[in-house]
Amino acid sequence: MSADYDTYRRALAGRRLPAAFVDLDALDANLADLRRRAGELPIRLVTKSVRCVAILRRALASSPRFQGLMCYSPAEAAWLASLGFDDLLVAYPSVEPDDLRAVAAQVRAGRSITLMVDSAAQVRRIAANARDEGIVQPLAIDLDMSSDFPGLHFGVLRSPVGGVDAALALAAEIVRHPSLRLDGLMGYESQIAGLMDDVPGQALRSAVIRWLKHRSIPEVNERRRATVAALKAAGHALRFVNGGGSGSLESTRADASVTELAAGSGLYVPALFDHYRAFEARPAAGFAVAVTRVPRPGIVTCAGGGYPASGPGGADRMPRPWLPEGCRLVGTEGAGEVQTPVRVPAGVSLAPGDPLLFRHAKAGELCERFNELLLIAGGRVVDTAPTYRGDGRCFF
Repeated sequence: MSADYDTYRRALAGRRLPAAFVDLDALDANLADLRRRAGELPIRLVTKSVRCVAILRRALASSPRFQGLMCYSPAEAAWLASLGFDDLLVAYPSVEPDDLRAVAAQVRAGRSITLMVDSAAQVRRIAANARDEGIVQPLAIDLDMSSDFPGLHFGVLRSPVGGVDAALALAAEIVRHPSLRLDGLMGYESQIAGLMDDVPGQALRSAVIRWLKHRSIPEVNERRRATVAALKAAGHALRFVNGGGSGSLESTRADASVTELAAGSGLYVPALFDHYRAFEARPAAGFAVAVTRVPRPGIVTCAGGGYPASGPGGADRMPRPWLPEGCRLVGTEGAGEVQTPVRVPAGVSLAPGDPLLFRHAKAGELCERFNELLLIAGGRVVDTAPTYRGDGRCFF
């Protein structure tokens, strides 16, 4: 067994399993690496990839280069603002009345919460709420950053704001309402930030993805630059222009119109961020399940473990056995609701009660399965921290 496994096994001794954990030493190293990769730009932390208040506070306190939060729900932003966080950007449009009212209460209290829009219908709904609540609500425009190649849409189906004309029309609609203010623009190139491009055993696919990224990067960077220039020429003063993600910091920072980057998955580094050419992954989060039985040589069965990630169904969305090295899921069963069989390589011996460590495919979603994170530093558990779930919060 690897030394890493022995270190974690000692750290987890006596702890109730299943348990999720964050290695603070690895986390701090990842934060330093994100700062290096971002160049001189500040980084807004993406909360959906963290989902733990204590970790958000630690990251923000680690350097003044980490500035503000990118939230995934208006209700989440309002809650975080009530805890003292400020400069909150909600990355996804919403017109849920209760959530908008919660945001308005925090804006009245002096907190900065910017909501995302990509259509006039959203703008009008938010404007009516802001008017009724007696506030001026800051908004940001979500610019589509996907690329269309012959026969292929490279990116996500996200915003209908495809460039200069649509952005100018939406900005004009925003400033028509006295209860609103145009605060910024976000251009998130998910096809660059979120796709691994150096996967072992997938040389051809990785080469194609790298080629597509190479074609897409200059195109979408120019779209963002042109849109920002047009908005400014039309008299719109943007407080920020946000772009990028953990997998695209290098290419996004090359766009001079961008004033801040975003990163979240780069803190924990889940399994879907293992194989990028631009940076080396350093796993900082995982979960441990207990071996409960040994049905036959080379197979152990663990309690729990069935924590798949969102996205297109497939093997890459399953949690991945991590330590001891060489363990793998059984293809006919996968990760189960109450038990998970795992193939164990020759030379590895696990007995009932031993921990088997997994990594989640995505970052913050793991926290929806656990009430707390065990915080490990120097090879021992030094503290615990509630997840959003442990704080009694569920936003979707």
